[in-house]
Amino acid sequence: MDERRQRAWQALELGPLWRLRGVPAAGAHAAPEDDEAPAAALPPQRFPAPGLEPGSPAVHDPLPRAAASMRPDPAPSPGPPHPEDAPGLSRPPAGAQVEVASSGWPELRAAVQSCRACSLSEGRNRTVFGVGPQEARWLVIGEGPGAEEDASGEPFVGQAGRLLDAMLAAIGLDRQRNVFIANVVKCRPPGNRNPLPEEIACCLPFLRRQVELLAPQFVLLLGRVAAHAMLGTEASVGSLRGQVHRLRVGALDVPAVVTWHPSYLLRRPEEKALAWADLCLAQEHFEAAGRAERGD
Repeated sequence: MDERRQRAWQALELGPLWRLRGVPAAGAHAAPEDDEAPAAALPPQRFPAPGLEPGSPAVHDPLPRAAASMRPDPAPSPGPPHPEDAPGLSRPPAGAQVEVASSGWPELRAAVQSCRACSLSEGRNRTVFGVGPQEARWLVIGEGPGAEEDASGEPFVGQAGRLLDAMLAAIGLDRQRNVFIANVVKCRPPGNRNPLPEEIACCLPFLRRQVELLAPQFVLLLGRVAAHAMLGTEASVGSLRGQVHRLRVGALDVPAVVTWHPSYLLRRPEEKALAWADLCLAQEHFEAAGRAERGD
């Protein structure tokens, strides 16, 4: 671990430090297909860091496990199919889509706050637009607000949010300085369930416009719902992680990495080694692209 990351880990008291001697290939990973499985089906376990795979060239430092006293967030139900492929979806009116597609930041935020396109708006306290500087080069996309996010109007402020902040800090990212954090849906689904396909379809124009306005240089997709919505796939997170995808929104073609949602990592702390490897992959690709752009 370099000095910058070491300082971040010390400041956040994230120890103990593990040394990952290799990362299993995505297809060989034995995690369950449902990366949002209920906590009751996943008893606490203690696993050593994975051993060195034959021919593996990389050495990464995995994230430490969350404090044992942390209680996992409520487990949502299995994720929906990709909204654009699902049959019979109710979609926002065509005129509203055109208005969102041409809006700037103030207009987009106002459109989210006043949106009544789906039933999620009926039970919300506050919409959760997103947080971070509008010039951020990184974009993190999660699933949807929970109870604390619905109360505060800011994404990832609960236990999963604290873990996400620690993960991002370990690679030099901070929601106040250089990363924008948003969700697939802007209102809390009842009981923290996964958003339904029609709910995703109504909210997706807002998120896509956020991507266009940000024009990020890298995107991190957290969990199954974000991966399905943005990549147009129904593959499991276990099969999508460990590689760089291309996220195409309008004229943009942005590299993206899929990893486990922080809520899942709270329930399955042994998977943090793989999540840390995904963060390292994202950072390495981001820095390599920067060097190529500068001609280094």
